[in-house]
Amino acid sequence: MSKIEVDAIDKQSGSTLTLGGSGTTVQLGTGASQSGFGREGSVNWQTGSIKTTTFTAVNGEGYFVDTSSGAVTANLPAGTAGAIVAFADYTRTFGTNALTIVPNGSNKIGGNAANASLNTDGESATFVYVDSTEGWINVQQTETSVFGRTFVTATGGTATTSGDFKIHTFTGPGTFCVSGLSSVPAENTVSYLVVGGGGAGGTDYGGGGGAGGFRENKGPSDTYTASPLDGSADITVTATAFPITVGAGGSPVTGSGPGSGTVSNPGNVSIFSTISSAGGGRGGSTVPSHPNTIAEGGPGGSGGGGSWCSPGGGTSFPGGSGNTPPVSPAQGKDGGRGKHVGPSFNSQGGGGGATVVGQDANPGVGGGTGGTGATTSITGTPTAYAGGGGGTSSPGAGGTGGGGAGNPFPGPAPQRNGADNTGGGGGGQGYSQASGAGGSGIVVIRYKFQ
Repeated sequence: MSKIEVDAIDKQSGSTLTLGGSGTTVQLGTGASQSGFGREGSVNWQTGSIKTTTFTAVNGEGYFVDTSSGAVTANLPAGTAGAIVAFADYTRTFGTNALTIVPNGSNKIGGNAANASLNTDGESATFVYVDSTEGWINVQQTETSVFGRTFVTATGGTATTSGDFKIHTFTGPGTFCVSGLSSVPAENTVSYLVVGGGGAGGTDYGGGGGAGGFRENKGPSDTYTASPLDGSADITVTATAFPITVGAGGSPVTGSGPGSGTVSNPGNVSIFSTISSAGGGRGGSTVPSHPNTIAEGGPGGSGGGGSWCSPGGGTSFPGGSGNTPPVSPAQGKDGGRGKHVGPSFNSQGGGGGATVVGQDANPGVGGGTGGTGATTSITGTPTAYAGGGGGTSSPGAGGTGGGGAGNPFPGPAPQRNGADNTGGGGGGQGYSQASGAGGSGIVVIRYKFQ
């Protein structure tokens, strides 16, 4: 290879100087620099020096800025015509912690002697200094960056999909194991439904069992149609294991004859992370004398229906309180009141449901209807949960959402249980018969997976 050393190269004639032939690359030697060609808006990106604290930019350089731990300030160099600097959001956190750009001395940015701010996640900008009138002008800007997309990854329960969302349904105890997170922070806040076990109905002219507590939260990135009770606390998952508890329904009991009812059983709590949904209140059972709290409906997610005390002409008892313990939005409603008229006719209150109170007993008409539950499409299909059990007598219907109907007295008649995995309350029963069991609860977790 030959070598030519000269002090200057100039054209022989005309106005054009050509270096190299067609298809030839002309390059500067290692360590050499150029001048006089001007700049075409490019910078040398400083990939080996990610900026996390205040720094001063240098002409011709571009910087990746990490604001994940806090806001950062970049001081511009003194403005000279053709100077160029650039900045890019390294962690896509400018929206949370902005990058502030400070001009040197009396220099301006876009004609204003004031700081500039990059405050959109993924934003980048390139500034060229033009003159003292306008100062630094932004010649290129993006508001979002292109990056490798990740989603929540998890196992546990029975997994199904609905469009771009994965749904984990737990009908018994288990573990929701998160192994990967989304690169979009809002998508790590999952949707969930947690329903407690329903309460059992009462015996010997018993009240309906209350529905298990109903709690739901639709994540900010989700698209399904939630129930009116949507709005419980957000749960943002991390890469860890979340134990799941699914509450069993209240166990049924059998009375021993007219007016000698046995205290029934409430449902059990369901739990996901910080969310607990209480079991439904037990239905009241008829008792021989007053006072006796066996005849009152029990408190719970929704309250159980009340009964009465014999002999004829006895006292009627109230239903139990729903939303116990209290949360917002309320996880359930109160149970209805039992009533008694004359020596031979009586009827019992319906258990409370997620959205409607249990109906008071209506002597001469029949036992109270169980309260209506709540309908949500979190599983991809509209489904009702947490209906209250019906009261005994001419019997009350179970509430929509798995509530068991009450039974006529004196029987015999089959048990009318709350539906499993709905949290429905059990139906009240006539004397010497087993009351309706409460339906078991359910936990559903949903998130964007693709």
